[in-house]
Amino acid sequence: MQQPTEIIVLSDGPANVIEGAWPDRTIDVVTRAELHAFRVEAPKGRVLVCAGGGYLRLMHDREGVEAALWLNGLGYDAYVLAHRLPGAASPDGVWPFDIALTDGLSALEAIPTDLPSFVLGLSSGGHLAGTLACQKAADLAGVLITYAPINANHRDYKAPAGKPDYPPVEKQAFYDAWPIGIAAQPHGVPACPVFLAYALLDEVVPVEHALNFITTARDLKLDLDAHVFGQAPHGFALRELAGTHGAWPELAARWMTAKAG
Repeated sequence: MQQPTEIIVLSDGPANVIEGAWPDRTIDVVTRAELHAFRVEAPKGRVLVCAGGGYLRLMHDREGVEAALWLNGLGYDAYVLAHRLPGAASPDGVWPFDIALTDGLSALEAIPTDLPSFVLGLSSGGHLAGTLACQKAADLAGVLITYAPINANHRDYKAPAGKPDYPPVEKQAFYDAWPIGIAAQPHGVPACPVFLAYALLDEVVPVEHALNFITTARDLKLDLDAHVFGQAPHGFALRELAGTHGAWPELAARWMTAKAG
């Protein structure tokens, strides 16, 4: 099991406990914001990795460390974010709806900016990645979003229609505050290039999330590469690649090389 080069502490609180065994470890209770840094010699860029987990926990290995090691193999320093969870217990009650954004911005401030920078987010981590890409303080070469609930969990754009709100209320409030890739919500349209990878038949994250963004990109002439794979399962990440979606890592790597300049 590859250990991080360094753990960078971003907030007060006790160290996070990583549950389970490699390669399926999770962080179920996030007690403080941390960056788990995986560095290489002579990197050509740096990538903040946001793992998924439905804003209820973090899939630390499957969508964090494994992505970081893949990025290391491409020549990038990678930083896996452990962010606090909206509505989860905090020393003063519960964390606010935008706590993940607060921690993500702290992470971007902690990562050196001397090289091209990207954010990669998987599942709910893709929503956070998209939200970070919309911030004025973010100077990114691009953002990569995979099978993420970026807009159709918002109360006005839900797919399927009538889908109930997600508990806790702070989690739903974060989705409502940041629908990513909706033209009528311009604060949620990233200024940097965007790469999307989605599954057409995904029942967990419907493809409408991607289609809404594609329509906005067409109308606003955004720099967007979008890939929708027919038989991909939700959460394919870097493991379940027996299908055409097995091409997504290579497509993403070539896209990053082009956007890094």
